[in-house]
Amino acid sequence: MTASQIQAPITVPTGPAGRAMAEPMSAEMLDLMEAHLNLERQSAADYFAAAVWFAERELTGFAEHLRDEAKQEEQHAAKFADYLISRGQRPVLDTIEPPRQQWTGVEQVIANVFRMEADVTASVLQLYNTAEKDIDRRTTVFLDPIVDGQRLSEHEAAYLLGRVKFAAGNPAAVMIIDAELREDEAEPAKLEG
Repeated sequence: MTASQIQAPITVPTGPAGRAMAEPMSAEMLDLMEAHLNLERQSAADYFAAAVWFAERELTGFAEHLRDEAKQEEQHAAKFADYLISRGQRPVLDTIEPPRQQWTGVEQVIANVFRMEADVTASVLQLYNTAEKDIDRRTTVFLDPIVDGQRLSEHEAAYLLGRVKFAAGNPAAVMIIDAELREDEAEPAKLEG
């Protein structure tokens, strides 16, 4: 065998779980990603608790809507876990807090929903800013559709809060909103046509 036929072994960097990774992720980005994954898990628990609150009051449209939102938050957490694994990382799951289950009324529950969506949006934007600072194009590409989806989630929560505030606790108006949610007919106005 000649020297030109002998080749050095190919080495591939690996992450904490031993999985191959093409590009390392900064420690700050990893910490923020794991925090966001756990924020999505917490949001799922909070949404489900709100769904229970509405189910207890026979407001099935609100209950079903918030149950579906809880499932979406679980899917978002799974998407972040999948992404971390694809980058050779080992997602760390933290303990989530017991969700709030007592409310003074519909408006307070939906105000909390809006606050949760605003918090998730802020977290996603912090991830995006860190990815840009790190020149981590893999992460910015991953986050692009998430940023827009989160903007829409926040918009829909603001719409629902506006409708509930306008109802001003009137049971008949709350029942109309509940029916719209049950029939999947509750959505913000669209001026672009």
